[in-house]
Amino acid sequence: MENYIRFQSAAPNRHGRFPGVFAMANGLAKEHLLRSHDAEWLRSANARASAAYADPSLTGSGCYDLDRFPGARAWFKATATHLLEMTGEYLELLDRYDVPWVELRTTHPGRVVYLDDVQAVAVPLAHPADWPFSR
Repeated sequence: MENYIRFQSAAPNRHGRFPGVFAMANGLAKEHLLRSHDAEWLRSANARASAAYADPSLTGSGCYDLDRFPGARAWFKATATHLLEMTGEYLELLDRYDVPWVELRTTHPGRVVYLDDVQAVAVPLAHPADWPFSR
């Protein structure tokens, strides 16, 4: 059974969603909240990440389509150690700017709608369809 890890905002955004680590880091840049050396680091880190890993939103899978896959979110495979190490630097950036985040771990990230060697995008489980008990 595969283990998955997700790093996300500790609080929901105005849409009730919990943005992931990359969305939060890029949000700091979009809001012009980063010091110049951190903004340069983020541009460089994003370029390295884009070169090394597939962006599920660009694969043509439609995995983030809100109508078809409401609430879909990305999870890292626990075996993707290089990706997790790289992500640690993004988490350090969030910590420097006091952006609260949480780490989630599971073997059941939801209904998987995209999967590659290092990550999955899954729609969260919901009640009552995915509830395993009678009540």
